[in-house]
Amino acid sequence: MTRRYDLRIVNAIIADGSGGTPYRGDIGIIDGKLAAVGVAPGTAATTLDAGGHVAAPGFLDIHTHYDAQVIWDRMLTISPWHGVTTVVMGNCGFSLAPTRPEHRDMMIRTLESVEGMTVSALQAGLGEEWPFETFPEYLDAIESRGTAINVAAMIGHTALRTYVMGEEATEREASAVEVAQMRELVGEAMRAGALGFATSKAVTHVGYGGKPVPSRAASFDEIKTIAGALREAGRGGVIQATVGPHLSYPQFAELNEVSGCPVSWTALLAGAALNDGTATEQLQASEQLIAKGFAVIPQVTPRPLNFEYQLAAPFVFESMRLFRPVSAADAAGKKALYADPDFRARVWEKLDGRVPEAFRSGFRATIIAEVPGRPELAERKLVDVATEQGVNPVECLFDLGLESDLQARFRMPVANHEEDEVAALLLSKATVLGLSDAGAHASQLCDACLTTYLFRRWVREKQLIALGEAVRMVTARPAAVFGITDRGRLEAGLAADVVIFDPDTIGDEPLTRVRDLPGGADRLVAGATGIDAVIVNGELLRQHNRDCVDPQGALPGKLLRNGRARP
Repeated sequence: MTRRYDLRIVNAIIADGSGGTPYRGDIGIIDGKLAAVGVAPGTAATTLDAGGHVAAPGFLDIHTHYDAQVIWDRMLTISPWHGVTTVVMGNCGFSLAPTRPEHRDMMIRTLESVEGMTVSALQAGLGEEWPFETFPEYLDAIESRGTAINVAAMIGHTALRTYVMGEEATEREASAVEVAQMRELVGEAMRAGALGFATSKAVTHVGYGGKPVPSRAASFDEIKTIAGALREAGRGGVIQATVGPHLSYPQFAELNEVSGCPVSWTALLAGAALNDGTATEQLQASEQLIAKGFAVIPQVTPRPLNFEYQLAAPFVFESMRLFRPVSAADAAGKKALYADPDFRARVWEKLDGRVPEAFRSGFRATIIAEVPGRPELAERKLVDVATEQGVNPVECLFDLGLESDLQARFRMPVANHEEDEVAALLLSKATVLGLSDAGAHASQLCDACLTTYLFRRWVREKQLIALGEAVRMVTARPAAVFGITDRGRLEAGLAADVVIFDPDTIGDEPLTRVRDLPGGADRLVAGATGIDAVIVNGELLRQHNRDCVDPQGALPGKLLRNGRARP
């Protein structure tokens, strides 16, 4: 009997997500599922000739911040451009739900500070009447609206604390009653389909008014008690934790034990001291925990981390105690501080010798990206311009910021520039690839292209990672760590998420600045090369860098409740 497929992919080199050597074959898809992989004889309503290019599972991005963007941008740009068919939101504790109506402004101002989104863009995108309050309602809102790609969402600790404690969430530890309430809300979220629970103690996570984000005010006992709700719910799940004071390896192991779920922590970066020790020492500590049986998995990224910022929102400096008054000040207050000789002297003293060498070297490598009205300064090193002007780099930074009404842009390398050290992190079996931050910091960086960067830089140019293994790193591996069970491999019976790409041309394009966020706010984007087709749940979403669906119509993405789509 001749089989009839909805879609048949022929003449493909199949990299099935196992990490093994790719092989030539065909793929048959029926009702959004993979019906045949390797040998797929029969006819089809639509046949897609891969032309000898690679057919792989759709890529997974486990560290995004699309929590707000998903409400106004069902296409979740730019992730599908880079072959991503599944994203995970709620990372670092910054879910958008639960949120009471009276706390919406507080939540927006928190997201503005910590995720680099403007209040005006968030207000325009979310509207006055949000279509949800609770986390289950948030999931329902996403599902009813539809998305171009698959979405899984974790419930975030910052949202939880704000929901239960209001303004006091940033100020104090929670009472036993409040912790019990948060635990119950996490259980409710898990039963509704949350992928897990996320929290952060990172000193870089500074909210509105220069205050620490609410999760940073939590005790470890609070975090541990909440984590126990995942085991109690019996739905599997994952904990994503951003490292910080009193939240590191011993605590990760405890959270793994009490929850019964993997703990994926952020971030293991070359040249950044976000945890105890060097990147090599952090990797060794993680490997030792895994050898002891603990599911504690650090997230790494193949890309160098470069932040582009304005002095109106000096994100790269906000973890410094010295900058707390800046974070709390309005525009006029910021300008007054930047002009103050004493403040300038204290900042220069700190940056010249009282911060870690990695940060000092990053500051010395700062590039002037743009100064309105001063095109001759674009792409020049800050230290060179400072030398020409006879001032130190801090003086130059603040002078350029003030003369441009805080609109000048500077680009500072933060981490992951030493490729030998990055290579060790990527090659370790203890790590998982993540940390694109897609949907956040959009005016400051764009790492949503990390998948195509991986294939361009580490597979083709450096030839350090084999093609099949690179595919596994962005498909089956993150799916396994985050409990996404119905995709991530090309295997009969699983969801038909497929990306077809040319291994000789796949890559990321240079960053460009566009104004396509709500209210005309700007963001950085990067196009992709070599992505022939993106298929989501059996439907052709993109082909040759063009959308094949109506953004206003029915879309093929699914909400992954507890890591899988509903039947």
